[in-house]
Amino acid sequence: MELARHQLTMTVLMTPDLANFSGNVHGGALLKLLDEVAYACASRYAGRYVVTLSVDQVMFLQPLHVGELVTFLASVNHTGTSSMEIGIKVMAENIRARTVRHANSCFFTMVAMGDDGRPVAVAPLQPATPDEHRRREAALARKALRKELKERQGAVDKGGAGHEGLAPS
Repeated sequence: MELARHQLTMTVLMTPDLANFSGNVHGGALLKLLDEVAYACASRYAGRYVVTLSVDQVMFLQPLHVGELVTFLASVNHTGTSSMEIGIKVMAENIRARTVRHANSCFFTMVAMGDDGRPVAVAPLQPATPDEHRRREAALARKALRKELKERQGAVDKGGAGHEGLAPS
């Protein structure tokens, strides 16, 4: 099956080197894989190097287990001038039990970079299917929520950079 340029599928076997002390896949290992998938999807779409701007809604609702095949289904949901929202759905397959479950979904904002290290424009995404239109509308809603959160955080921080609460007084 050939995917459109704005979609990507990657499957990885969860191996013991990815395990934490409880024997499940370490959250940091999953975050690294998610970032790699977001990079691959966004750079394929943009045709250039991209960087991660933000990560939204990574919820570790279900553990991933060593021995499972984990498939990452990624899609460019929305494009800005130089940014792209990448949605990633994580599916875990227990090979022995022949079961598949939705383990996680999250959203990355990636920015296309030029050779000079500055953001560059990406082609606007043209949604073609009802799912792509739904994803675009949801991405626009998340973008508005991020903007509102940033404004509210600025008010809480009294106009500061947003890091004052991280260090002891």
